[in-house]
Amino acid sequence: MPTTVPATLRTLAVFETFAREQRELSNAEVARLIGLPESSTSDLLHTLHEAGYLLRTLRSRRFYPTRRMLDLARQWAEQDPIATFSAEAIATLSERTGETAVCGRPDGTRVQVVAFQEGSHVLRYMLKPGDRLSWHASAMGKALLSLLPAAEMRRIIQARPLRAFGPNTITDPEVLERGIEEVRARGWAWVADEAGEGVAAIAIAGMAGGEPLAVSLAGPTSRLETSRERYLAALDEVRPHLFGSPPKERLIPSAQA
Repeated sequence: MPTTVPATLRTLAVFETFAREQRELSNAEVARLIGLPESSTSDLLHTLHEAGYLLRTLRSRRFYPTRRMLDLARQWAEQDPIATFSAEAIATLSERTGETAVCGRPDGTRVQVVAFQEGSHVLRYMLKPGDRLSWHASAMGKALLSLLPAAEMRRIIQARPLRAFGPNTITDPEVLERGIEEVRARGWAWVADEAGEGVAAIAIAGMAGGEPLAVSLAGPTSRLETSRERYLAALDEVRPHLFGSPPKERLIPSAQA
């Protein structure tokens, strides 16, 4: 069973402290702010200084982070860690269901596709990373909206007219708001013939590394309606791996759902 490493938490606390204080700090100040003895803090700061993550002023002997952490963060961001993180989960979903699996994140007024695994069925849904979906007519959009406080969710919905993309697209803000509250209560979103005629999708959403993220299965409406309970079970299995602790209730709907 993995255990928490206190030294790692202390190192992260040092950088969080510098980010919050926005100034150079002495050993005593860092020790006070992170709640460690000065002797332990001195060893920690010395190690980070020797590794090139901290600078130290000549006279006052105060510390401040170098650009090294920023440069590393930029390199990680260029590779889009969310896409890498979600790749195994959506590959697993697609293998178990045969459907197209998609991962998306909020991007302004739309949902950006960050990872995509094409399904194995002859008739399947197609997207590509970088594509953008609507908040109101996509399962991922509705799942992500359900993560927001009610006031913020309402602001996004009412910010602009809701365009119809399919025969079942919800264009009434009040109806959509009630639907999002239902998604919030049950833990998953469903759309059928909303993003386009004959297309359905099921999605879940949560926080991954502090970032809102959604994953969905998408395909022909008739097939997803027939297989919905099995697909929800597949989403239920990957959810803890994506978002940490499992939901309070399983995603599989009751017979009345």
